[in-house]
Amino acid sequence: MNTPSKKLSALVITYNEIGYIEKCINAISFADEIIVVDSYSTDGTFEYLENHPKVKAIQHPFENFTAQKSFAMNQATNDWILFVDADEVVSDKLQKEIKSTIENPNACEAYWFYRKFMFKDKHLRFSGWQTDKNHRLFRKSKVKFTDKKLVHESLEVDGSSCILNEKLTHFCYKNYDDYKGKMLKYGRLKAKEAFYKEKSFSYFAMLFRPAWKFFNHYIIRLGILDGKKGIIVCYLNALGVLERFKELKRLEKKNELTYFLVMP
Repeated sequence: MNTPSKKLSALVITYNEIGYIEKCINAISFADEIIVVDSYSTDGTFEYLENHPKVKAIQHPFENFTAQKSFAMNQATNDWILFVDADEVVSDKLQKEIKSTIENPNACEAYWFYRKFMFKDKHLRFSGWQTDKNHRLFRKSKVKFTDKKLVHESLEVDGSSCILNEKLTHFCYKNYDDYKGKMLKYGRLKAKEAFYKEKSFSYFAMLFRPAWKFFNHYIIRLGILDGKKGIIVCYLNALGVLERFKELKRLEKKNELTYFLVMP
């Protein structure tokens, strides 16, 4: 087995994250290289990054999450990659675990992180997120982002995946409008995924799937135990599913109109 490089590149993609990016950057300052790809923020995020002595800031137009993260990964000069979102924070204990992991000659090629979800500054313990995990630490030479997903991107790993013990802290809920906007954006991107896969719109699915999403996260996945926070998050997650079907319907209508106009 080849000995992995001990140098680490930390990568972040951003858009209007001025309220969280400082905390995120401070928490990954232990990395040998920090690269942030910004999709033309308008709230001062890029100006903050551009003036940060430890950050290489690049602006690049946003197409989808998979394309943006693939672009960011291609900018890294080190084999070991740590990918975090702008609203995530690496704790001191997680920093130590990351350092010891990449120094291990028998390290896996990629690592899953479990996440601790925060509703503003309070822990969101349930609401469907308690088993959420993502690949965040990996060797660049052994992975690639699958082109089958536009949102909630996933890695194809040439080798083994392991799980780190410490959790990544995710400040997922800033305020109602921000989280709602995020869920609607995810829904529209998921609709594009479905459209590209030639999945058809269904009125039954549009009615059933959002209701099931809410019931599953609020009752089965114990969102009810998160109190008012659980109701809000589960409702907005279900709203994102509803938006997926609305957008799929719009895409199908647009495609039908285009076909009609170009017919001889």
